[in-house]
Amino acid sequence: MTTGKHGLAPPSALDSRLDAVRAALAAHELDALVVSHLPHLYYLLNLRASAGLAIVGRDPDDLTLIIDFRYAEAVRRLRSAGAMPRTLDVVPVPTDGTYDGTLAGRLRAAGIPRRVGVESDHCSVRRWDWLTRALGAAVELAPSTELIERARMVKDTHEIALFRTAGRMLAEAVAPAAAAVRAGRTELEVAREIDAVLQRSGFEAPAFETIVAAGPNGALPHAHPGQRRIQAGDLVLLDFGGVHHGYCVDLSRTVAVGTIPTEARRLHDAVAEAQAAAMAVAAPGVRASEVDTAARAALARHGLADAFGHSTGHGLGIEVHELPRIGRPRTTATGETDDVVLAPGMVFTIEPGVYVPDVGGVRIEDDVLLTGDGCEVLTATGEPRERGAGRMPA
Repeated sequence: MTTGKHGLAPPSALDSRLDAVRAALAAHELDALVVSHLPHLYYLLNLRASAGLAIVGRDPDDLTLIIDFRYAEAVRRLRSAGAMPRTLDVVPVPTDGTYDGTLAGRLRAAGIPRRVGVESDHCSVRRWDWLTRALGAAVELAPSTELIERARMVKDTHEIALFRTAGRMLAEAVAPAAAAVRAGRTELEVAREIDAVLQRSGFEAPAFETIVAAGPNGALPHAHPGQRRIQAGDLVLLDFGGVHHGYCVDLSRTVAVGTIPTEARRLHDAVAEAQAAAMAVAAPGVRASEVDTAARAALARHGLADAFGHSTGHGLGIEVHELPRIGRPRTTATGETDDVVLAPGMVFTIEPGVYVPDVGGVRIEDDVLLTGDGCEVLTATGEPRERGAGRMPA
């Protein structure tokens, strides 16, 4: 399968995704699901919007999209192009109405199932209370957690094709991004140049605010670029990504300016070893926590276990942070563990890092696609470990 026009998922992919949601509805004894998380509208219906609701029922003919005037023409074009499910029923929000009012009316209508799931991670208490009062005994609302998110963990062939292209685009941006790091420039100046590199590379937008953290600021894993000027001897942590046809890729590199201090090289080599160890473990059937453990064990051998406080990676997709989480197991609010078993088709980052106050930080991040044999590095640069005097483009 190849990507559709303008990167849209082909109808067969949408049908498969909706089938997976309907199977989950049956497993959770739900008659329908109210979809309020906007990335899910893109995933299921090819619609990118800042507002909208959908109702997915168990029956293949039970599929409703609620939109307001702003998206009527976009939906018309998608339907004319055959880029939306054939059975989709589009319900407009009246000009004097609201989304929640339209939703309640639809759920109360004849033939609408009685036990309806609501995406609890994406529904405010205010909305839940209002819907509960508006629906009364007509419809039983049930909180639903990660029903679609778990389906999104394994990418289909359409998504994989997008990721391979986006990964190559991001890898090609590494050299000009690293070249932007020069003594005398501020973090903000470098960040703006990297954003320009992403634009020239063909990305429609940055996936998140570009991170440029120089010297001691590198000890802040998610530092905001500021007015600090880069100095000789600095480690400069770069973290940037782009959006390609709605899908996010994400990459980190650490650059040394001027002569590389001994401690900086030690930190860098330890993180590189940790990333290689994690990649060697990543394979189908392995738990996500095992990948994280491999990275931590490598850093522990260098006496840096306490300098690594975040997880080793995160899933990628329509959002820059998705399932699976590649980290230590955690118990969720439902009492389940978030330690998933890895499967072919999952796309995630592997990004160990160390952060030392008053010294700086090193993070090396790449995006990988899990295949039947292991992991395919989507953002491989093919560059040697060191490039040019005083450079470590990790």
